Amino acid sequence: MRLDRLELLNFKNISEAKMEFSPGVNCLLGLNGMGKSNLLEAIHFLSMARPMNSIPESAMITHGADLLMTKGHYRMDGGTEETVSCGIVKGKGKTLRRNDKEYSRISDHIGRFPVVSVTPSDSELVTGSGEVRRRLLDMVISQADRAYLSRLIRYNKSLESRNKMLRAGVNDRLLYESIETTMTEAATAIHAARRDWIERIKPLFARYYSTVSDDAERASLSYKSILNERPLQEVLDAERGRDLALGFTTAGIHRDDITTRLGEYSMRRLGSQGQVKSFTIALRFAIFTYLREAGGETPILLLDDIFDKLDRSRVSRIMEEVSGGGSFGQIFITDTNREHLDETIASIRSDSRLFEVADGKFSLI
Repeated sequence: MRLDRLELLNFKNISEAKMEFSPGVNCLLGLNGMGKSNLLEAIHFLSMARPMNSIPESAMITHGADLLMTKGHYRMDGGTEETVSCGIVKGKGKTLRRNDKEYSRISDHIGRFPVVSVTPSDSELVTGSGEVRRRLLDMVISQADRAYLSRLIRYNKSLESRNKMLRAGVNDRLLYESIETTMTEAATAIHAARRDWIERIKPLFARYYSTVSDDAERASLSYKSILNERPLQEVLDAERGRDLALGFTTAGIHRDDITTRLGEYSMRRLGSQGQVKSFTIALRFAIFTYLREAGGETPILLLDDIFDKLDRSRVSRIMEEVSGGGSFGQIFITDTNREHLDETIASIRSDSRLFEVADGKFSLI
């Protein structure tokens, strides 16, 4: 899949833009704050119908404007052409259309136009809370498994109901079990999907990390869940008294996590900035391969500030990986350094374009 054309109106600092892209590598050159990352976020927004970062959707509208519009023209791997448009009007919410037909449920859009983003904030995947890693699990698996998102929504609604009962001091076992049955059914399927995803991603991640680090160190990841040890209903029964005292559900798949390791030690505690970035890049590349194999469409790869905190040799191996053989399809890369991007273009074996970005405006170099 590739994005041939993009039209933006009032998206952050981009007041208006109409751009045509290379099916290969698209490089965005400009100083910080000029709009490079905003363009990548617009592409992500069209694919996922949500912001790249945890911000209110209205915050993406240009200051002083009342609405934003984004429109992308895609060519799928099978050759068909698709159009996606997404708009937000202040006070009225969001509208998402595919081929000019509005979705009845926005969740139906997830996974149709896959995208994988590598951003500076990815370090949170190692250093941040478990919530960040769970969000990654849910976002990736939802793109490949449509049933997963509906199960997750069902679990979260039941979890919210249970927490309300706990806060209200309800102490009726039968009432709890009526809600927990739904929680348990959804959680069992979600746990299986997360466990299977981790097992599938492990060898892909190991291969990419080995490539990026040139076998300088070994990194690994594993799935941490209470359901690895015992069924959820058993856990809820055992913890109900404690949950009543605290007023919330202390155990369940909403506490799952991904453990990240460097050799025998915690990547979070001992990993250098370069090792953490190598870890997250390898993870994103593994996710890319997973989505391509699971969904049938080649995702778009967004590399935001890819060169920061990496030594030259690691950067060289990363660019050799993404530019060789065409398996990564269409790529967007941002940087402030013209030399980096010129070297990237010189090293790739596919069509490329270089755009200069200044104050939300884009010009082809």
